Amino acid sequence: MNEQKTRPLKNVDDSETTMTELVLPNDTNQLGNLLGGRLMHWLDICAATAAARHSNHVCVTASVDKIDFHNPVRLGEVVILKASVNRVFNSSMEVGVKVFAENTKSGKITHTNSAYLTFVSVDDTGKPCLSPLVNPTTPEQKRRYEDALIRRNKRLQQDKIGK
Repeated sequence: MNEQKTRPLKNVDDSETTMTELVLPNDTNQLGNLLGGRLMHWLDICAATAAARHSNHVCVTASVDKIDFHNPVRLGEVVILKASVNRVFNSSMEVGVKVFAENTKSGKITHTNSAYLTFVSVDDTGKPCLSPLVNPTTPEQKRRYEDALIRRNKRLQQDKIGK
């Protein structure tokens, strides 16, 4: 059965989500850097929003595959989170989030973090449901689409080893 004939396609751009946060004193550790836990909270919200926009259902976090911390985010900087659905499987989908810190005094923007999260689309009864497939249109979206399958296969293989 051809999945693309039975399930609708949605472009990546249709569900892309950008979120902006200001790093305040309550968001930082003793060094004046953004707390990792606060960033993870923002990542989850931004990614869940992209997933829900794509699926038109509530989406719940199934796993956080990886969060890379490249550079610290300092007190007073603006955090910009950009999320997009990389690939849809059945009820699950991988969402990638890139995080940038903007120093408003200098205007410098630094890539600080990258993360991959898996969400499950659920219906009104809380049961997993199918989501539209992703239609990647740009070379970058196509690369992320292919890479998402590689990451999923690694996760599934690790799950088999762990059992």
